[in-house]
Amino acid sequence: MEHYPVMLAESLECLNVRPDRMYLDATAGMGNHSRAIAARLSTGKLIMHDRDGESLERAKAFTAGYAPVIIPVRGRFSTLRQTLDALGIAKLDGLLADLGVSRPQLTEAERGFSFQHDGPADMRMSREENIETAADLLNFSSEQDLIRIVSDLGEERRFAKKIARALIRARPIHSTGQLARAVESAVPRTGRMHPATQVFMALRLAVNSELEEVKALVGLLPELMAPEGRVVVISFHSLEDRLIKQGFAALARANRARILTRHVVRPADEEVRANAASRSAKLRALEML
Repeated sequence: MEHYPVMLAESLECLNVRPDRMYLDATAGMGNHSRAIAARLSTGKLIMHDRDGESLERAKAFTAGYAPVIIPVRGRFSTLRQTLDALGIAKLDGLLADLGVSRPQLTEAERGFSFQHDGPADMRMSREENIETAADLLNFSSEQDLIRIVSDLGEERRFAKKIARALIRARPIHSTGQLARAVESAVPRTGRMHPATQVFMALRLAVNSELEEVKALVGLLPELMAPEGRVVVISFHSLEDRLIKQGFAALARANRARILTRHVVRPADEEVRANAASRSAKLRALEML
């Protein structure tokens, strides 16, 4: 399955990979960024980390040629300090986090991330985690909680109440097809975007506590990073990017870091033409002091 690493050249430039240092790819996905970092290492190491064990297995296969310098680990952002402690690693010299959803998660119907493929309404980043699925939230949340999810996480404020009521009327909802049809019954289709797009994103964020995990990642940076250690984060929607921008700014104000990207970095036109999924990507980078 072909997969394009988003802003690979820009990420590597910001990381300034040195062959004898310690790096972490916090979101290994298919392994493209990991392989590029590992190819630049000699005595250094790369921790190839992902919350999704299925993605991590794919990444391990893709990076097999660099196995001697790679340490694969499954886990969340919020447990990264414990992960490093278990490995006997004090600090990192570089950290990369691409917050996008991986291609298999979007294209494999059983993962339940997309209305393009009818499957169970799951949406867990890791099916190994015993957490509520999207179906659980859809079928057991109150109307007010559904309104909050759609409005705050999906940034769909105009139709949030109508969507929440349509979801309740459609219960029990067990599949992505049912979910998409319920939203379509409440929201008129305008333009090219499917009316359920924002609702799917909102549920995914809620199921996986994604914004809380991003906050945890930024909060942990002083504990994780060595002096002059570099951090690169690629986000794909405004809620994540706002957290990264504000978190980086707070570290800079506290003289804990300097921001390397004075303005947010976006993919070049050539990359967007080759990979339309990269069009909403935003890259921010900093260096710890």
